[in-house]
Amino acid sequence: MIKPIFITRGRLDVVLLFIVLFFSGFRPLKKQAAGIILKDEQVPVTPKEFYIANVLDERDDRSAVAWLLPPANAGNQAKAYPVDLQGGGFASIKHFIDHNLACDKMLRPVIISLKKFMVTESGLAKGRVEGNISALISFGLDRGDDGVLHLLDYKGDVTYTRNAGPPQDIEPAIRHMLENSLIYLNTWMDQQAATNIKLAKAVKITFTDYAEKPEGDSIYYAINRPLTWDDFKSKVGSGGFDAEVYPNIGYDQRAEVAKGIINVELVIKVCLPKSAAWVRDGSRNDYSLNHEQRHFDIVKLVAEHFKKKLSTENLTVDNYEGIINVEYLEAYREMDTLQKQYDDESRHGSDQAAQQQWNRRIDKELKEFGVKL
Repeated sequence: MIKPIFITRGRLDVVLLFIVLFFSGFRPLKKQAAGIILKDEQVPVTPKEFYIANVLDERDDRSAVAWLLPPANAGNQAKAYPVDLQGGGFASIKHFIDHNLACDKMLRPVIISLKKFMVTESGLAKGRVEGNISALISFGLDRGDDGVLHLLDYKGDVTYTRNAGPPQDIEPAIRHMLENSLIYLNTWMDQQAATNIKLAKAVKITFTDYAEKPEGDSIYYAINRPLTWDDFKSKVGSGGFDAEVYPNIGYDQRAEVAKGIINVELVIKVCLPKSAAWVRDGSRNDYSLNHEQRHFDIVKLVAEHFKKKLSTENLTVDNYEGIINVEYLEAYREMDTLQKQYDDESRHGSDQAAQQQWNRRIDKELKEFGVKL
């Protein structure tokens, strides 16, 4: 008589899920040179979020699935002999999944990696035999050229005892453990599909402009907050100019997943630190202040170019952050180029005709981006 004890554990990070399995009693194993045949039995779930694209055999020991004790050696010194699934463990398991789990290739492709799948028996006292069925199965999302993104692992263990005698038919236990791993995957996918960033299908990006209240050392660009001479807090620099400012661009990134979409919000920061702005005595006039304001305006335009470029990019789930970083670096280079061009052409504001041309150019583009002057 066999007394099976079934404990199956599905593990994701530090979360443990314990499920108790029951199946029909074992039967004496018939001698089959071809190995154990997994019975075709439909897995009782219809996946709505994934399909099994492939099965990979990554077991350290691929010689056999089961090591069973023969009747004559059921004592403490018993030596187990190997019994494999028909056609080999990997091929048989892949065949079972292909034929018994619904497959909709419009869904997410999942790769199964068999890390461990083994049955072992050992002799106990008083003519008893103890068996253990152990499985470790890894599930990952197939991302084509980008490889496989690990999703979760399933770990299952079944322990049973039996009287010494003919090896028992362990096919139902193997089959049910395999089925349970697929049921566990299906449950996890259903629960995680809407909110897990690994399972997101698309990226949506939005932008907001950062504003700080109360205002500190940094002035964040706003059309109703132009520069004043009171903002120039630094000591006079060593350059031969009347005044100088150092506006800059940055962003904060926030992301959350809803309904399978990664919603990325970029909070754009166009700022100018007061502690780095200086003006010489006798140079505090409207013309000079306008020249410095235009440096600030140019960074605002660069920020709008940055937004526009990202809005037209095909942001991928796999690498949207990389694309954002690349475009930010491009925006930074554009900012440096435009600031140098502006100062060179206007001769730091001393060429009034060139300054007027830049004033008109900047105002025109600000209006095109919806900035009301």
